[in-house]
Amino acid sequence: MGPQFLFATGIENSNPTIQNGKLRVDEMEKCGHYKFWQRDFELVQELGICFLRYGPPIHTTWLGPGKYDWSFADVTFQDLLRRNIAPIVDLCHFGVPDWLGNFQNPEFPVLFAQYARAFAQRFPWVQLYTPVNEMYICAQFSALYGWWNEQLSSDQAFVTALKYIVKANVMAMQSILEVRPDAIFIQSESSEYFHAENPAAIKPAEIMNARRFLSLDLNYGRRVNSEMYEYLFDNGMTRDEYHFFQGNSLKHHCIMGNDYYRTNEHRVRADGSTSASGEVFGYHVITSQYHDRYRLPVMHTETNLWQGPCGDEAVNWLWKEWANVLRVRNDGVPMIGFTWYSLTDQVDWDTALREPNGNVNPLGLYDLDRNIRPVGAAYKQLIADWNQVLPAQSVCLQVPIVMPRASNEAWVREQQANVRADTADKSTEPANATPQS
Repeated sequence: MGPQFLFATGIENSNPTIQNGKLRVDEMEKCGHYKFWQRDFELVQELGICFLRYGPPIHTTWLGPGKYDWSFADVTFQDLLRRNIAPIVDLCHFGVPDWLGNFQNPEFPVLFAQYARAFAQRFPWVQLYTPVNEMYICAQFSALYGWWNEQLSSDQAFVTALKYIVKANVMAMQSILEVRPDAIFIQSESSEYFHAENPAAIKPAEIMNARRFLSLDLNYGRRVNSEMYEYLFDNGMTRDEYHFFQGNSLKHHCIMGNDYYRTNEHRVRADGSTSASGEVFGYHVITSQYHDRYRLPVMHTETNLWQGPCGDEAVNWLWKEWANVLRVRNDGVPMIGFTWYSLTDQVDWDTALREPNGNVNPLGLYDLDRNIRPVGAAYKQLIADWNQVLPAQSVCLQVPIVMPRASNEAWVREQQANVRADTADKSTEPANATPQS
């Protein structure tokens, strides 16, 4: 099977808790997906999209250790299989079940790995995964900004959440690979940059620009810089915990997913406070920084913009992001996919889900009545125009992507056997180790 370019969208499935855990913000519910899921999958097909960021609602699926309710996942994933839409399965998107508590729970990594294994065993035809979505943002909003879940605001709480979230992601990858040895993991992570407003702001901006890499550094087994090493250890990480990440890198199974919005760049003041800067560098420059650091194939895994009063704001943003993707690709970075997130409008993201106001955010390819927006029509045309142009020069992954309907074919079983054998050969580990700077 030849290389493909992954044009994708997603079903927004954020589900953090707010109000000290009393209220669950379920975006699938707010956006009507539980009611209109079949229509939503039809819309994906109508756009000409074969890849969908999607996952079961963790809080109603995972009922306890070893206890699961697969009823909704069974019908939805069977329909994706029937349609030959390849899901990029998003197992944890900003929330955990009530019984597990929050991201300060040290039992989360082991338990989540069990959940990931159970999913992979139930849906063995699934190959693409984002075990934990936006690990850095999840830890930041839950434990540094005090917005979600544990609603804490300290460096120690942030480091605690981060180390458990990333460990959960690594252990989930390990568990999935035991079931599906040719699984591919696409880390959807926010790509950030912090601009110093004046000379006195240079130091705090440098710290923030180092901290933005922490989740991926740990996930890919890359040594953090000396300042971040002290930061992690000053705030509760132990040597054994740090060495776990150094010794369990699964980088060779990964694609780096970079999310970029106009809000991803920040102005830093001398006191360390920040405000939105708007787009200064853009996706091209910032993604190049991340690729220079990790040297992995890249997918643009999230972007969107409000459809404003002129009606063409989102269309123009789509064009700009696509131009950036092509620029990155033409610079030699192996770009393998692009995503407008999400399929439909979202609800209450104008307050980062902190307030249950019911405000509809016009960010989707379709509105909540499932009528196509101008950006949806533009994306459909973009896919039609470029789909046959890009694959010839796309990165040829060593492990080809398997579409759902092909999952039982002989060549796929042979691929899985080969990957399993290669993985078992530990003699290659030093050559595949993450290069350190």
